[in-house]
Amino acid sequence: MERAVRAAEQALIEFEIAVETFRVEVENFSRLHHQKLGPMYTRLDELDALIAEAKAARTGDAEDLRRARDARSLVMPMPGVEELFHDWLGSDGISDDAAAMLTDRPVRPPERVRPSEEVRRLYRELVRQAHPDLAQEEDERERRDAFIARVNAAYGRGDEGLLRELAEEWAAGPVPETAGPGESEELYARLEWLAQRKELLSLVAKELEESAIGSMLRMAPDDPDRLLEEIAEQLLAQVSEREAELAAELAAQ
Repeated sequence: MERAVRAAEQALIEFEIAVETFRVEVENFSRLHHQKLGPMYTRLDELDALIAEAKAARTGDAEDLRRARDARSLVMPMPGVEELFHDWLGSDGISDDAAAMLTDRPVRPPERVRPSEEVRRLYRELVRQAHPDLAQEEDERERRDAFIARVNAAYGRGDEGLLRELAEEWAAGPVPETAGPGESEELYARLEWLAQRKELLSLVAKELEESAIGSMLRMAPDDPDRLLEEIAEQLLAQVSEREAELAAELAAQ
């Protein structure tokens, strides 16, 4: 029973590592998606509004006028827009980086989609060593909880230097006491808790995988940057089509 508990603990830790790794990938990919493609979506919305307004001005039809108002409302600033669009569009308009993406001006390189392999390796090692589920005493669990929170924060930023410092800190810290064999009831309770924890993590993983960004990321797990490039190419083609449509509509007036 004790071996079963230890095996379940290690399996849960590995599963938590996988879920947290994917969560960071989804978060970073979402940020990069908005940063790189957001201005193109904005341009498409603006062109749609201009086309609808040009058509409404030409026809004067009540339905065309309503469609023009609806199209324009999609590009009007909204409360909390900075948070919604991850800083590429604010109440004062498109950010400098976003505007640069629509011109020939250089743009600062966007953040990496995922932490480097070395960062991922350091993170996995630290979690395997310091995971709270390896603690038997409440004080030790709390110490590990606080430490892992710092590890997760460093991993989310891709901070290799800080992860190395945390590894040294953990190596120099107190060595957890080896827990002796528990009573069978405790072991059964431990197994039950581990199973419940695994079930909760499975729900989190499913939610991440089924999210819009998670689904996109799973389409190209080895080269998400290329996926963004392909989407950008499609959006640029749509922008060209809308611009041609607008030009034709204005010419017809």
